[in-house]
Amino acid sequence: MRLLVSNDDGIESPGLLLLAETLRAAHYDVWVVAPRFEQSAKSHSLSMHDPLRVDEVDERMFSVTGTPADCVYLAIHGLLPGPPDVVISGINRGSNLGSDVHYSGTVAAAREGALQGLPALAVSLASGQIGEGPYWETAAAVLMRSLAAILKQPMPPRTVLNLNVPACPLAELKGIRACRLGHRVYAPKVDRRVDPRGKHYVWIGGPHLHFEGGEDADGPAIEAGWATATPLACDITDSHELERIRAWTDD
Repeated sequence: MRLLVSNDDGIESPGLLLLAETLRAAHYDVWVVAPRFEQSAKSHSLSMHDPLRVDEVDERMFSVTGTPADCVYLAIHGLLPGPPDVVISGINRGSNLGSDVHYSGTVAAAREGALQGLPALAVSLASGQIGEGPYWETAAAVLMRSLAAILKQPMPPRTVLNLNVPACPLAELKGIRACRLGHRVYAPKVDRRVDPRGKHYVWIGGPHLHFEGGEDADGPAIEAGWATATPLACDITDSHELERIRAWTDD
């Protein structure tokens, strides 16, 4: 079985390398196509107006000067000898919970695979306290169990399984819980600065504040020590609102 592995942390990310090693040890045919440099929070952007450069850094392992979605598109249509059976993105350093999935390059890499009609998973490891972890092996174990499950019972077409794993030893993990997508609240922040030449610039993005959505949402579950599994549909149509809008539109 051929697996395509990508990420947004870059080709040298320890999470990516351990994931590929774990999959190969399980006798999968693993191909890695990942960004040359970190591409976090690039979401699902494609490099439509810039050329991409590809380097083979090892056998069946390529770096790309592009985004995570670029990597998966290029791998499927230009690099691999045939379509992969599954696309896996990760292991990401840091969680992708709640509203993070809209910004995440990790989730976008998996979503690109799903948009191409392939089973797809994204796996992320929550950041631990200073001096702890990271516990890549815990996230890899959750991924392997989840991969076996979706191979046995496939997900609907164009669906991504978004996995998030607490930063803890595997023995301390409570298990895997199916969760809906919650909401992650950040402090709004625009940090204005001046460079040595007197030019103004800004950094955007504040710290995480809290999760919303209740106990069955992904954020609270991971805080309680569970790995979370959330299916994400590529069709993001609000079906309920669509029916309401039909009442005032011309059919």
